Amino acid sequence: MRTLPGKLNRIERVILAGIAGAVLASCTVGPDFRRPDAPSATRYTETSVPQETVSSPGMAGEAQHLVSGADIPAQWWALYRSEPLERLIREAIADSPNLAAAQATLRQAKENLIADTGALLYPRVDANLSATREKLSAAELFGGTGGQTNIFNLYNASVNVSYLLDIFGGSRRELEGMQALVDYQNYQLEGSYLALTSNIVTTAVREAQLRAQISATRDIIAAEEKQLDLTQRQYQLGAVARLGVLALKTELEQTRATLPPLERELASTRHQLAVLAGRLPSEAALPVFELETFTLPQELPVTLPSELVRQRPDIRASEALLHQASAEIGVATANLYPKITLSGDFGTSTNQFRNIFAGPSVWSIGAALLQPLFHGGELEAKRRASIAAFDAANAQYRQTVLQAFQNVADALRALETDARALSAQAEAELAARQTLDLTQRQFQLGGASYVALLIAQRQYQQAKLALALAQATRFADTAALFQALGGGWWNREATASVAK
Repeated sequence: MRTLPGKLNRIERVILAGIAGAVLASCTVGPDFRRPDAPSATRYTETSVPQETVSSPGMAGEAQHLVSGADIPAQWWALYRSEPLERLIREAIADSPNLAAAQATLRQAKENLIADTGALLYPRVDANLSATREKLSAAELFGGTGGQTNIFNLYNASVNVSYLLDIFGGSRRELEGMQALVDYQNYQLEGSYLALTSNIVTTAVREAQLRAQISATRDIIAAEEKQLDLTQRQYQLGAVARLGVLALKTELEQTRATLPPLERELASTRHQLAVLAGRLPSEAALPVFELETFTLPQELPVTLPSELVRQRPDIRASEALLHQASAEIGVATANLYPKITLSGDFGTSTNQFRNIFAGPSVWSIGAALLQPLFHGGELEAKRRASIAAFDAANAQYRQTVLQAFQNVADALRALETDARALSAQAEAELAARQTLDLTQRQFQLGGASYVALLIAQRQYQQAKLALALAQATRFADTAALFQALGGGWWNREATASVAK
């Protein structure tokens, strides 16, 4: 169709007027996403948690203070004051395959958003250049039986422009949903970062605990070997019965039998630590972690309940999925309404390539309207399905929030109860050691039976191993609290932006 400016016919004027009115009246259908309100709770536990834990003598027995409303440092593991731990975490962040995969997935989501933004919001322009060579005879051109044969070169150049008017906001809702998926992948990355650092801390503490238990077991074995040697000499002198020697030897072998499982678990823990650091177990030059290499953090920031939903990566990721589901309702709603597409072509045609852009021009402009009339209930069902998907995402979000609050409540209670448990265990270990020392002296003088000595040895062994476990548990409880509160990733982003 070709019409001179100012000479538009009636149909064209109606089309253009309709398009202009539609553009001016354009809107975005579907619900506008509203971030869910934070829970109104003022505390995490049913009853108040003491703001200071109990203290006990010895390693990891210091009191810890809970500071309500304080911010969590980005590198919270630095509060343990363990340079080997900090170095290992830095290396793990650089080499972790899980982090690399999460980063690549985030980049993919961003690039997909850029691609769809260009496809949905901007006109599509395509250029076409073609050349053909044809052989036609005079007979074919003018009829007849003879004549001259003509060879023609024909060159065409054209530009096509098409644009889908986003009158009802379907494209904008689709891009809104894709942006929500980018946010989701970003929070998934933050969650991977938090999981990696938390697992390294707890695994390193686990290694330190096992080393303490192995050391305690070896000390007990050495003491029992010494006691057995003394008892054998007494037996040779006739001071004790052979039954006493056999009983002590049995106790010694039972204690030795507990050592290999601890060593196996230590090796497995080291292997796990190597994998977390992005290394092969056979090639990992990992630092050795002992309980003495950690310092128990004294001040523990505790996020206000109203702020937790803004800090946990898993909650923010679930919120992003909820946002995406909300946008999908808008997309499904927009599909119920008409779609208008504008298109235009401009081109030239000539038989000489050098004059291709100087040849006669050919152009056209048009508009197309697509109005769904009958799809067997498909479009309405898809909209109802998107609403159901939103309801499911909303329920999953609420469940994620509930689990987050449970994690924090569990961590706070663990800090309190495990501090008391360590204090009691330290007292039990001290009493068991004093009992063993007294029983050993009485046994050597004949004032205690070998049965009493065996009982004292077993009690001391159990108390010493339990003490190492209780000390390590306090370090792990602190890491669990930082993880439950979100790990301070927002401060890491702020630090990075300032550095830039």
